[in-house]
Amino acid sequence: MGEAVAAHILESEGWTILERNYRGPRGEVDIIAAKGEMVAFVEVKNWSAFDAGELGAAISTRKAKRIIETSKIFLSRHREYSDARLRYDVLLIREGRLDRRIESAFTGET
Repeated sequence: MGEAVAAHILESEGWTILERNYRGPRGEVDIIAAKGEMVAFVEVKNWSAFDAGELGAAISTRKAKRIIETSKIFLSRHREYSDARLRYDVLLIREGRLDRRIESAFTGET
């Protein structure tokens, strides 16, 4: 449910959903979206039963590395995005709504 909510939010902001649950040999990216010259690789966390303060435990360095590696595979297969600016975001969904958005969560870059 959280991914559907996140996809709807992104689309309402003008993002085009390129892929959902994109799998590579090293991991998965929940949502890949494009807007203008930006491609965002989005991790979605549905926090209905957890405290948002537990985000650090849920998005470990290892998990971030897997998402980044999977994004590289996507980009190698979709050369049309080779000049795009890249971003790695985390969307926290709570009770069917966006609770928190962390843009450039893994790299600090925009």
